[in-house]
Amino acid sequence: MGGVIGGDSPRHSSPATKLERKMVEAMQQRALKGTSVKSFNSVIMKFPKIDESLRNCRSIFQQFGPLPAAAFDEDSNGEIDQQELKHCFQKLGIESTDDEIKDLFQACDIYEHMGMKFNEFIVFLCLVYLLNDPAVSEARKKMGLGSLEPTFETLVESFVFLDKNKDGYVSKNEMIQSINETTAGERSSGRIGVKRFEEMDWDKNGTVTFKEFLFAFTRWVGIDNEDDDDDEE
Repeated sequence: MGGVIGGDSPRHSSPATKLERKMVEAMQQRALKGTSVKSFNSVIMKFPKIDESLRNCRSIFQQFGPLPAAAFDEDSNGEIDQQELKHCFQKLGIESTDDEIKDLFQACDIYEHMGMKFNEFIVFLCLVYLLNDPAVSEARKKMGLGSLEPTFETLVESFVFLDKNKDGYVSKNEMIQSINETTAGERSSGRIGVKRFEEMDWDKNGTVTFKEFLFAFTRWVGIDNEDDDDDEE
């Protein structure tokens, strides 16, 4: 997996929004179903396949579904701003209030650039998948999420595996326990667990949400590095 997260510093989380509470509740409900993930190594083994699948989201980022010339990124600046997201919801027939769109946008705009980059957009898609609101089920099809759902389910199951007490968060001790299960008997397992936890705990509050896990995951598989390379061209 990649090194410690670098580059831009993500913002510290504000008190939990209604959307973030819904994410935690959705993950708690999902945890009741259990997970097929048996070790963190089994997740690592899937990195290449997950990486390939997530990179396929770029076509959705640029243009989606049967809507002609209907791109998320309307001004082609490589980011999606809040107004563009609102327009997309309208085109997809998703009924959402301005406050709901604002919450969703801010949840994914972790760098506070006032625009979603590609890795932030991946997090947005996965949150849409997790929340599974009936109002967006048809929109998911239009956005082409069908082929991506197995990948998103793998990410959800990976988080469930880490969340040992099924409270919707991952603690440092839970991360260390998960690494210990994978690298039993290795002296470095505790250190590795702490390092991976620090890469996920972006707001340094001692717990990791599914959103934070997703952002770290895009770094681990190299999605964010691809964006950095694009910026330098």
